[in-house]
Amino acid sequence: MPELYADIIVDIVHEKVDRPFRYRIPEKLKESLEVGMCVTVPFGKADKLIQGYVTAVTDRADYDEAKIKEIKEIVKGNVSVEQNMIRLAGWMRSHYGSTMIQALKTVLPARQSVKALEKKDIRLAVTQEEAKSILWECMRKKQNAKVRLLQELVQIKELPYNLVTGKLGVSPATLKSLESQGVIAVTAKESYRNPVHAVQDGQPRNSLSGGQRHVVDSIVEEYDSGHRGTYLLHGITGSGKTEVYMALIEAVLERGSQAVMLIPEIALTYQTVVRFYKRFGDRVSVMNSTLSPGEKYDQCERARKGEIDVIIGPRSALFTPFPNIGLIILDEEHENSYKSEASPKYHARETAEEIARMHGASVVLGSATPSLEAYYRAAQGQYRLFELNERLTGGELPSVYTADLREELKNGNRSIFSMRLQELMEKRFRDKEQIMLFLNRRGYAGFISCRACGHVMKCPHCDVSLSEHKNGRLVCHYCGYDEPAVRICPACGSKYISGFRAGTQQIEEKLKEMYPGVRTLRMDADTTRKKESYEEILSSFANGEADVLIGTQMIVKGHDFPNVTLVGILAADMSLSVNDFRAGERTFQLLTQAAGRAGRGSKPGEVVIQTYQPEHYSIIHAANQDYKAFYEEELLYRELLSYPPAAHMMAVQIMAGNEEEGSVLAEKLAVLARGHTGSTDDRSPEREGIVIGPAPASIGKINDIFRFVFYIKSKNYDTLIQVKDAVEGETARLMLRNTSVQFDFDPMNAF
Repeated sequence: MPELYADIIVDIVHEKVDRPFRYRIPEKLKESLEVGMCVTVPFGKADKLIQGYVTAVTDRADYDEAKIKEIKEIVKGNVSVEQNMIRLAGWMRSHYGSTMIQALKTVLPARQSVKALEKKDIRLAVTQEEAKSILWECMRKKQNAKVRLLQELVQIKELPYNLVTGKLGVSPATLKSLESQGVIAVTAKESYRNPVHAVQDGQPRNSLSGGQRHVVDSIVEEYDSGHRGTYLLHGITGSGKTEVYMALIEAVLERGSQAVMLIPEIALTYQTVVRFYKRFGDRVSVMNSTLSPGEKYDQCERARKGEIDVIIGPRSALFTPFPNIGLIILDEEHENSYKSEASPKYHARETAEEIARMHGASVVLGSATPSLEAYYRAAQGQYRLFELNERLTGGELPSVYTADLREELKNGNRSIFSMRLQELMEKRFRDKEQIMLFLNRRGYAGFISCRACGHVMKCPHCDVSLSEHKNGRLVCHYCGYDEPAVRICPACGSKYISGFRAGTQQIEEKLKEMYPGVRTLRMDADTTRKKESYEEILSSFANGEADVLIGTQMIVKGHDFPNVTLVGILAADMSLSVNDFRAGERTFQLLTQAAGRAGRGSKPGEVVIQTYQPEHYSIIHAANQDYKAFYEEELLYRELLSYPPAAHMMAVQIMAGNEEEGSVLAEKLAVLARGHTGSTDDRSPEREGIVIGPAPASIGKINDIFRFVFYIKSKNYDTLIQVKDAVEGETARLMLRNTSVQFDFDPMNAF
């Protein structure tokens, strides 16, 4: 049997994951050794035996064979958290395409650079009588700092170190002196940073409706019988999906396991954490990108040691190192943010299912507008479908009106707001009810062009238009390039330069201009840069400190404000113009989710959808809030064109510093892909697969890097993996420089 070698990461608990070490696999282990296994290996000059984890197996030495050490043995025993994570990284590397190191850095938090916090306390090391005697001696010598400390310690046996050095003003040198004399003892223990600042007030739990109880009982019954499935909960907005999640989590915790609760946006963390903290107390924590490295490290350690049972957060919270996961929930499972944009380009849905398989856990997917993939799998019997069709308040879904902006213009209304929306807003101002205005734009974003010749101001480094910001500068949102605003067209010399300014800032300004005294809050990427911004804005609006909340997508997902009775959706069809096969689905989901924010309390809600395309099926079905009608129509298009979920698709993305080199490589790899799929221009995708392209990407250049793409469609996911493996092998053989290749399976965005 030929020589085999293993890449091994050692001492994983303490070291930053940055490089594996190669070892020879002895003959006795060749048949049994697998990726993810824990092994004992000699390490360092002294060949000290330490434990490590196998990350890859290869038949290539790549080093001087005489210097490669041999694996000692496989460590027997229970599967550790680390071992599961290594196995998961291997699965992601194979399933989505990336290097093993990229996959490892995704699933394993780096710990080396984070220092653990210490909580220090000071206590008396002598008897009370001895302490009083020392105190009198210090008073006689006028050693005031020692006096202050001993006076406190005589009454209270132990004091926090920070209080002593802060409020009491006792220096570390004084403490060291007393400690060396044996008068006091300083104790230290590891303390964890806790990013959750909610208050547990013992709020009584809501009783479940009949529909909610059926969902919970059915899933728990299957869980107890040993069946661990994936469930799709299709519940209309306001139907109480969160109460179902909490009841399921409670059941899993009672059975000694942990739960992961994924939410699509950091903006949702605040309301979700408050509700969960009131239910489960300090056994709940969060994991998201706003946490400091120290806070992230501490949440992982708390999870690893069993000090928390529930983690809440966006996609990355999936990799919290719980030892015994029993349930993973993806709320708003249709959201794009569950797909990673960095390699490996994993989707949280499939990755959650793989983690569940490893742990013997169940997965619950919840949404008012499920992704076509999830609903399709439920229809195929891969997921069990539950539906909640009634609002908990007993109220109806809001009344939805469609405003045709073409007709508004014909009737002389040049305002951002349609006449119907203006009338309804004025009524809310009179009735002291709240309004949400949604716009899928940011700040003063929009392209700047010459009205005389049509020239568009573009970034010199990227193939995208520049956006005008309020500070008078033109900014590229891809590479950060900026320049002063243009007054004269560089192409024809005309002074007729203007831009489309339909940003949240302008909406806010126009609203205040039309309705002086209106109280507004704005929530977009520009107003939520600070760590606490989300909580501050949402809590202010919930407390009635503003009449109108204006924002981008983050305001329409999952928030619950009972006093909001009107939602205005501005430029609703903007997302339909995107060059992407998912455009119709995204538009439907966004409009339905936005409409669902209205009338969630006891008062009825109304929604105005402003659009230039009222006849589009996505707009029609969203206005009718009819998911099944939309699903059936959309699926027909997907089946005709072999798009997901009717077939699988992989984008092979080539990025090169030289345009010609990138183009040549893209063509070479596309030919290779055709050879593996048997694809020709007239070959049907019902066979092994079909290759489309290559072509320049939709944005052909970003930051002076040229981008190319080709696509492979196939009914069989394994066919795409085989093509990916072949392309990876070819790029490794070519040893490319200044060029990279990435893979995106069932892409969520056009490249």
